[in-house]
Amino acid sequence: MKSRLPVVSALALSLSMALIPQVQAAMPVGSGSEIRSLAPVLEKVTPAVVNISVSGNKVSRQALPEAFQFFFGPNMPNEQLQERPFQALGSGVIIDAKQGYVITNNHVISDADKILITLIDGQEYEAELIGSDKQSDIALLKVDAKDLVEIKYADSDQLRVGDFAIAIGNPFGLGQTVTSGIISALGRSGLNVGNLENFIQTDAAINSGNSGGALLDLEGNLVGINTAILGPGGGNIGIGFAIPANMVKNLTEQILEFGEVRRGVLGVMGGELTSELARTFGYRSQHGAFVSQVVENSSADKAGLKAGDIIISLNDKPVRSFGELRAKVATMGADKTVALGLFRDGKEQQVEVTLAHADNESVAADTLNEALKGATLSKVDSKDDVKGVKITEVTPRSPAARSGLEEGDIIIGVNRKRVKNLNDLRKIIQEKPDVIALNIQRGNSALYLVLR
Repeated sequence: MKSRLPVVSALALSLSMALIPQVQAAMPVGSGSEIRSLAPVLEKVTPAVVNISVSGNKVSRQALPEAFQFFFGPNMPNEQLQERPFQALGSGVIIDAKQGYVITNNHVISDADKILITLIDGQEYEAELIGSDKQSDIALLKVDAKDLVEIKYADSDQLRVGDFAIAIGNPFGLGQTVTSGIISALGRSGLNVGNLENFIQTDAAINSGNSGGALLDLEGNLVGINTAILGPGGGNIGIGFAIPANMVKNLTEQILEFGEVRRGVLGVMGGELTSELARTFGYRSQHGAFVSQVVENSSADKAGLKAGDIIISLNDKPVRSFGELRAKVATMGADKTVALGLFRDGKEQQVEVTLAHADNESVAADTLNEALKGATLSKVDSKDDVKGVKITEVTPRSPAARSGLEEGDIIIGVNRKRVKNLNDLRKIIQEKPDVIALNIQRGNSALYLVLR
């Protein structure tokens, strides 16, 4: 039997030769006798991609034997806390050279006491955390340095599968590294990487340490922030994920304007559009977000959305899945008016919806400090006459309860610093003070509670 390998090889060779003119046409072209190369673009943008190193202490919990409570009483904690120093590496992207703003992933700087940024020329600066959003895995840093270089945002909604992409980051701590590939998929969700997922997928090599680095188009514009890979042991297998630039831009603008992310809410419940659902409702595509329920008096309800609607576009851009819709709506910000394309009763129509505030958004306090464990924090209600952070729940016998915190308390200050929102509280506590003195508004009274 004759081997088929030469035939396959010849076919691969012919396809490769056929693609060369297309690849060359897409790449920057040099003048005169210069070889076609990405180097001219990279020379302009690589100074805007930085290496990030962080250090701090991670707190771990270790359960104590039940005998401890038997001998020392029910008020004895059932676990002990251990602090262990850690160091980690990642990447970041300068988005505003004048102000020194740098974007990275939240998981890169989480729990860090110290954040150091190293430029491509070796200069090192300590960075300040301006704000972060765990659900979308974005963090905004500020560095006090001159003569920085920034990368401009691209419109990530214009990306197409097959577009060329360049990834820049700090894999395995080797230093700045550039890889290239294509956009291999859009709107990826359900990966359990973050709570809000609308990832760009690329086969440009992304490895451990690339987190927070840049995904660029061939003109050197930012199309995404690299955040995750699918592969064993942190190694690349050609499937990497990036947060779209439009989402990143929306989030950073909210952090800069309000000190936190003000998440938008549409007010629908639903899921992915299956082939069975599409056939049942007479829709000839599997791309879209199926609405199974509309929350009463929500933005969607007021705009006239109904159960059984299929949302097919957002601001005239196609919606591929419910996960993509959820991520885009949540990161656009409250009070934004958006245009939704619907498929209903065999016809397409468009409605305008003004997104509401996620007033019920809450945070487990132990994500800020273990001394607050057992308390749930949220924004103050509209009926509250003071700005601050509200305690909406306190678990009995928890560290927060033993410290004297009660449901309904409003934290208005920490260590003599004013607190107006969750981000203010987070920034102060992330400084890791030895003592946390909470200024509490309780009803008509004000008091201090000291946590250690």
